[in-house]
Amino acid sequence: MVIIIVKISLSIIACSRRWTLRRGANPVAPTFLTVVVDKILDDIEKPIRFSSQQLTMATSNFSHLLGAGSFGAVYKGTFMNGMSVAIKVLNGSSDKRIEDQSLAEVTTVGRTHHMNLVQLYGFCFDRNLRALVYEFMQNSSLDRLLFGADEDIEWDVLYNIAIGTGKGITYLHEECQQMIIHYDIKPGNILLDTNFCPKVADFGLAKLCNRGQIHVTISGVRGTPGYAAPEMWMPFPITQKCDVYSFGMLLVEILGRRSNLDVNLPDSQEWFPRWVWKKHEMKRFSDVMIVCRIQEHCRDKAERMAMVALWCVQYKQASRPSMNVALKMLEGGVEIPLPANPFLHLMESPQPEVLAEVKGEACSFPLPAIRILAESSNPGTAPTI
Repeated sequence: MVIIIVKISLSIIACSRRWTLRRGANPVAPTFLTVVVDKILDDIEKPIRFSSQQLTMATSNFSHLLGAGSFGAVYKGTFMNGMSVAIKVLNGSSDKRIEDQSLAEVTTVGRTHHMNLVQLYGFCFDRNLRALVYEFMQNSSLDRLLFGADEDIEWDVLYNIAIGTGKGITYLHEECQQMIIHYDIKPGNILLDTNFCPKVADFGLAKLCNRGQIHVTISGVRGTPGYAAPEMWMPFPITQKCDVYSFGMLLVEILGRRSNLDVNLPDSQEWFPRWVWKKHEMKRFSDVMIVCRIQEHCRDKAERMAMVALWCVQYKQASRPSMNVALKMLEGGVEIPLPANPFLHLMESPQPEVLAEVKGEACSFPLPAIRILAESSNPGTAPTI
């Protein structure tokens, strides 16, 4: 119902804009980018095209900054009907970069409809302003919640945020008409509404893929160090499992309510994912509970989250579960086998079978446990993860 009201309100604004243009006020000359966008929007549910004047007025001349990054800046805006929005103003080192990011976000988010994905309301592709208009998230982003010194949120809420994020990524991978690989899952790209419902955001690096594609070719490095899968930094084949790896790193940070890398902590805890693995290996998860301030009644969920994270961050892509299986494990729908050491490659030289896999010379299931996991989630079918 809320979305319908928003659509009606924004349609009124758009009609007003078109009437103004017909009167000859502030015409915007067509550019290559707007022509391409118009062609793309014919295939999806059209977001609303705003003018730079409308967005300047809504943001009081871009005076309320919500955040900024390499892509540009995000401002809070309020339309005359009282509706608040987040306006992402794009910038970059070249028009080509801005164009690529704009098209990536419009063509991916414009095709999605899920409660755990941020809603795109519209865009502006005027000569002097390239911007995307999204629903406004009252509780900002997950990184501020996890790493903010003043926040003391209940762990059950964090667990539900993890579940919702997993549902959003699963939708991108398995429920859209075309698979969407996000490439940049991290706390800063998980937004939270007034009820702390998570919504996956920032699709500037995302890519649409046909479901028959086994590997995806990408140009340039994508992702954020610390969250990006190992294959993203090497000339190896890329699959949707890169998002699974990033989701695993996200789970570890949710578990600990801290950044995975903290040079101010003792060496043993400096890189949190490996510390969690060591505690799991020694069957001393109680140490994790104490350090992460997790109450005993949340132990089952916390231990499950840690196990799923260790599966997701496996070095070999074939060893990682699909997002669908990872989500079922996290929710408690299937039994979780014991994971292998995901950081073995950091302790010794790669084994021949690892090199063979990443070069495309072999692709076999690792460990009997993976087969058991796949069979339990898909009874009567061939093992698939």
